[in-house]
Amino acid sequence: MAGAFSAAGGGLGCADGPPTKGVNIVSACEKAARFFGTPQYILGQTVAVLAWVVLNSTQLHLGFAWDVYPFIALNLLFSLQAAYAAPLILLVQTRQADRDKAHADRIDKNHARIERAAKAETDKLLELLQSNTSLTEQDKQLTEQVAELTKQIHTLLTQKQA
Repeated sequence: MAGAFSAAGGGLGCADGPPTKGVNIVSACEKAARFFGTPQYILGQTVAVLAWVVLNSTQLHLGFAWDVYPFIALNLLFSLQAAYAAPLILLVQTRQADRDKAHADRIDKNHARIERAAKAETDKLLELLQSNTSLTEQDKQLTEQVAELTKQIHTLLTQKQA
């Protein structure tokens, strides 16, 4: 389903590609579908339905009622709304899933990059530690040799003076 909205697939376009008319349509559909779940929409629809019922119920005796009980036209409007709302909601969910997947992929790539950088730094530190250990061993050997030479020189000097 992700390819259905890609510019390369000849679909409506996607947010990652160049702006196209299809992207604007999809964005408008997303905005509409997101609006269906807002308290403003639910309150507005409730007020509209109550007004419809009250007007059609009270105007019946005056002959102005256009949709008498059982409110078939209102029922048809609800059906029409549901016919468009369900696909719009599915569209929003699909696009959100695509965005979530792309975000997760970016996070995975970032984690892999960080892991590679950490391994490289760890390898450098290990190399420095081994080099330091080698230098410390050489320093110890040289210090021991200097101490031995100092003893030998001291011994030779004390022998010649005696």
